[in-house]
Amino acid sequence: QVQLVESGGGLVQAGGSLRLSCAASGRTFSMYVMGWFRQAPGNEREFVAGIRRSGDSTYYADSVKGRFTISRDNAKNTVVLQMNRLKPEDTAVYYCGQGKILSIRGMDYWGKGTLVTVSS
Repeated sequence: QVQLVESGGGLVQAGGSLRLSCAASGRTFSMYVMGWFRQAPGNEREFVAGIRRSGDSTYYADSVKGRFTISRDNAKNTVVLQMNRLKPEDTAVYYCGQGKILSIRGMDYWGKGTLVTVSS
């Protein structure tokens, strides 16, 4: 049974940083792409960042490029999203996804999410 468990969310002031982690289990981690997505109240879920199986390629939404960094450790079955220079508009529930294609529809499994709140 595949499980994805996010951690690291919380309340932070604008300009601050948070580090989200996602621990995966249940199938061979290195065989799948990993992504971070977010959903703000009243909005649809959107792509934030993604990383290929080997970790050699990363992708970011324009809104977070230059501020967020995604990385993975295939030995520890974890993916991390380092978020710097946070803005109030980054407030959302952040979800970790695992799948074959880096898109919302490409994710096979999702975590339950972790809430990030950025105050102005």
